[in-house]
This record gives sequence, C-alpha cells and structure tokens, in this order.
Amino acid sequence: MSAVSHAVIGSDAERERLLAGAARLRSEVGRRIVGQQEVLDEILMAIVAGGHALLVGVPGLAKTMMIRSVAEAMHLEFRRIQFTPDLVPSDITGTEILEEDQSTGQRSFRFVRGPIFASIVLADEINRAPPRTQAALLEAMQEHRVTAGGQTMSLPEPFFVLATQNPIEQEGTYPLPEAQLDRFLFDIRVGYPDEMEEIAILRATTGVAGEPLRPVLDAADTVALQRLARLLPVADAVLSYAARLVRATRPDASEAPDIVRRYVRWGAGPRAGQALVLGAKARALLDGRVAVTPDDLRRVAHPVLRHRVLPNFAAEAEGVPVERVVTELLAHVAPPRSGLTV
Repeated sequence: MSAVSHAVIGSDAERERLLAGAARLRSEVGRRIVGQQEVLDEILMAIVAGGHALLVGVPGLAKTMMIRSVAEAMHLEFRRIQFTPDLVPSDITGTEILEEDQSTGQRSFRFVRGPIFASIVLADEINRAPPRTQAALLEAMQEHRVTAGGQTMSLPEPFFVLATQNPIEQEGTYPLPEAQLDRFLFDIRVGYPDEMEEIAILRATTGVAGEPLRPVLDAADTVALQRLARLLPVADAVLSYAARLVRATRPDASEAPDIVRRYVRWGAGPRAGQALVLGAKARALLDGRVAVTPDDLRRVAHPVLRHRVLPNFAAEAEGVPVERVVTELLAHVAPPRSGLTV
C-alpha cells in the first residue's frame, strides 16, 4: 500500500492500537461464549462496519448472551426490548409525561427516553411486533435519531440494533417487508453447536458463574474503528467484483447465472454492494489487515445477500434455498486475480 494510503487511514500507532483492541475483543467475548465463532465474527464485522444485524435462530442458542457480552466487552450501554404484539412505538422511542412543579403548581411535559437510547439495542423477536412498531425502530436505525413531541433527539454514537427472529414460530408474527430487511447490513444465521461445543456449554453454564468480562474497547474506540473502516482504501478490481456479484443476483441481467434466472424473483439492489464492501473492510480490520481482498468479499457474501435475494415460486416449490443460490453465484462470478493495487 502506498504512503498516501497509510496517511489517509491514520497513524501507525493509533491504527495498531485499534486493531489490537479488536483482536482482544474476539478473545474476551470468547471467554464466555462457547463455539459460534462465525456468528460472533459476523456480529463484530457488522459493528465495525457501522451496520445493524438480524440474527435468525431457534431459542436457546445464546443469541442474547452473545450480544450482551459484546456490549460488556466494548463498555457500551446495552438495552433489550422484548417485542410483543401489543408493543407500541412509544414503548421504544419514549413518551411525554405531564409533571407538576410542587412549588409553583405549574405543569409541563417532560420527555422520558425509551430503551432505544442506548449504544447496543437488542430487539428480541422483532417479527412479533406490528408493522407500525417495527417501522418506528427501523426509522431510528436509518436516521440515528428520534422525533417526539416536536423535538428531534440524536441517538448515542455508536448505535447498533441487533434484532432476533425465531424461524420456526410463525403464528402471531409480522414478517419484516423486504424493504425493511434491506436496512440490516447482515442476516446472520445462528445454528446448533457441535457435540463437543454442546458438552462445553453444559459444563460452563451449570456451574459457578464466571468472572465479568474486561472492557477492551469503549465508545470512542468503536467510533474510531468505524471511521478507520470507512477510510480504508479498496482497489478498483475489488469494487468491480462487488458490483459484478450484486448485478449477477438480478434475473434480468445479462451476467446472471442460470440458477438466478430460474429461481430468483428479485435481485439485490445497490445497498447490497455497499454492504459487501463495508463488511469486507471490517473483516480485513478484524484480521489485522489494511488491505481488502476478494476473499473478504466472499466471506461476507452470504450474510449480505441471503435476505436481499428473493426466491420465486419455483424455488419454494422445488426446495431450493437462497443459500444455494448465493453459493453457486460465488462459483459463477470469478474473483479478480490481479490489479489489487490502490
């Protein structure tokens, strides 16, 4: 990388300090969370990239514990919102209450901030809330601010929403529309642990509680990491690869492979390309690198594209999952072999 590129992304000492902190963050959270390394990496990539994430998995897979542990190790305020069918927008954003001054008798309204005013917000079972309430959360995610009582209030920085969905219980749920799903940088799938990991989980969770996690980053460090990710240069060949991957998801595009033409109703939009590049930058930084490679893009392709590529009726009828479409897409679109200089 050129000397100019090094100057753009900050001093060597500051960069190394931030990268070392990110590496320690992985290991610190790993003291409490057994297995799920891929899920943890994707959560951290979303945070460093400055995006929100949707976690999909059955109950009991430590999704809440993982997110709480990340907040603890990053020394960030954490709030959990349990989404239910009777939840209203003010339960999330806050509400005005009427107060009376005991000395003067004067009455005035005071805004009481809701749980959205935290750096890491866990929206648990987001698809159980009605669309109006979902929209209030998603507006805050997009704008990083809340408007209530004629006032616009900024949310804390950094600000992340990590929402969970249960894929097996559909009764009484309100699935997120595709346009709202697109607001999430990553769609993270949380699977079952393997046998050895499950034994380790039983050992760790049925004994004496472990020590609290040590904070290894703070809010200012997290904002600095996000800025470092934004400033990280990316080679034109890598940007072209990201664009080709996204364009190949569109069934009407000339570069679309057969599986896309046959099984995809609607492909990904430009926001998917932005998510690919930002996710790849975050992955490089978390690996201690300041050079983004095609492999970084390929690593984040599934969490970026799985909720942005919409299957058609033929895919549903024949049981063709979106995961297979993305996998074959990666095999079809050749990565650049050279020209990675910035």
